[in-house]
Amino acid sequence: MSDSPATAVQFLDARGERVSSAASERFSEYADEVTVELLQSFYRDMLVTRRFDEAAAALQRQGQLALWVPSVGQEGGQVGAARATKRQDWIFPAYRELVMARVRGVDPLQLIDMLRGNTHGTWDWQSTHFHQYTLVIGAQSLHGTGFAMGLALDGKASTGNRETDAAVLTCFGDGATSEGATSEAFVFATSYQAPVVFFCQNNGWAISVPTSTQTRTPLAVRAAGFGLDSVRIDGNDAIAGYAVTRALLDKARVGDGPGFIESMTYRIGAHTSSDDPTKYRSSDEVDEWGARDPITRVRLRLEAESVDDEFFADVDAEAADTAADLRARISQRPLPTAESMFAHVYSEPHPVMAAESEWLRQYEANLAGES
Repeated sequence: MSDSPATAVQFLDARGERVSSAASERFSEYADEVTVELLQSFYRDMLVTRRFDEAAAALQRQGQLALWVPSVGQEGGQVGAARATKRQDWIFPAYRELVMARVRGVDPLQLIDMLRGNTHGTWDWQSTHFHQYTLVIGAQSLHGTGFAMGLALDGKASTGNRETDAAVLTCFGDGATSEGATSEAFVFATSYQAPVVFFCQNNGWAISVPTSTQTRTPLAVRAAGFGLDSVRIDGNDAIAGYAVTRALLDKARVGDGPGFIESMTYRIGAHTSSDDPTKYRSSDEVDEWGARDPITRVRLRLEAESVDDEFFADVDAEAADTAADLRARISQRPLPTAESMFAHVYSEPHPVMAAESEWLRQYEANLAGES
């Protein structure tokens, strides 16, 4: 492991001030890539996403969505990591990577379609390089590792060219580290030196189970035991998210080994809209983490860099427009057909799906009194 288990890499503190430490020194060159312009992109991505997130949560309460998965409080590490990827890189998300989806160009209404129950989540992952949300906990850790191994075998990674080699960023929460699939992914990644970086958002809670119950050892230390280059970061610091992810992806893409990032953050809201976090955590804990808000610290930094009010007003307007657009269009989303349940189950036509589809067609015909 590249830093002390108790030390998280941090470049931007809760007051919006640039800081440095021994743990951060390795990544300072990458942190220096974060210009004021890039920091403005971070801020825009986070604020617009949060307003969309809040609007979607309200719409779920109104019966417009079957489920909503909030990401409030976790935007900092996400935006930094997503902006650290290169165009040829791939992201394998879990189901809370809302900012990452925006950065990679996914239409947010397609996320709504999935959580409204209209689709299986079939956005264009081939052009966005952002794979489908994975609701089976930890499954994407193996998907991402296998895909990374395939990139290397196909000569699209591990050639030593950082400009053209591709890498994979695989995301999951702290709860997924208790799943066997994630440990298996670590084994395969290190055995085959796959060009993959695991991005673990440790938000303190696996639904109602605290991280302290899941592990007696920091997750970054556990990952290091598998041979991964493991780093713990302040997950509410967008610059740390960018610098460390950029460094580990560059290392992985040229064949120098996979990495693991433990992004220390906090889930301000519920696990999902079906969860009541007041049953298992205190309001004091939430307030403490609320004071470390990743959006606030980036705004404070931008203000210190003399970014004018016009920029903030423009972002506010875009965020409000995005939320209003969601509210206006959600009820207009096309409803799924019965036939759609058989689509995208397999990558190629499958006889079982064809048989079940035909059975449904005949059943509906009989109900309609047709021959």
